[in-house]
Amino acid sequence: MRSLEKRRRIQVIIILLGSLLIASVLIGYGLREGISYFKSPTELTSSPPRSDQLIRVGGLVEGGSIKMKADGEISFLVTDQNKSIEVRYRGILPDLFSENQGMIGSGYFVEGIFEANEILAKHDEKYMPIEVIDTLKKQGIYKVPNSN
Repeated sequence: MRSLEKRRRIQVIIILLGSLLIASVLIGYGLREGISYFKSPTELTSSPPRSDQLIRVGGLVEGGSIKMKADGEISFLVTDQNKSIEVRYRGILPDLFSENQGMIGSGYFVEGIFEANEILAKHDEKYMPIEVIDTLKKQGIYKVPNSN
């Protein structure tokens, strides 16, 4: 009797562990396309990713660099105050998007140009994405904004 109960418990534990393993593999497989890595312009130029790898880039929109073409394409430069890269985007920019402000774009880095499929802008005059702040701090050029 005891042997049968012990065997049953072991079977239940093995089935639960197997189910947990299968669920973990399925979750990982499902999320693999949704994972995008954040990079600064300096990181992109020093070690470019594969052209088919979805990434996010962030930095400040360089003043005077926004150009709108007749075909609806928008191009501008994004900088981390060290390097700049060209960003091309086709679509409607967020209302708060402007020069000398923080932004994050997701897309693909192809032949030295970041082809964005989504652009996110700052939330208010003091907001900057945490990834951009971390990158600027690593480079020693981050300045704490005034709290006024």
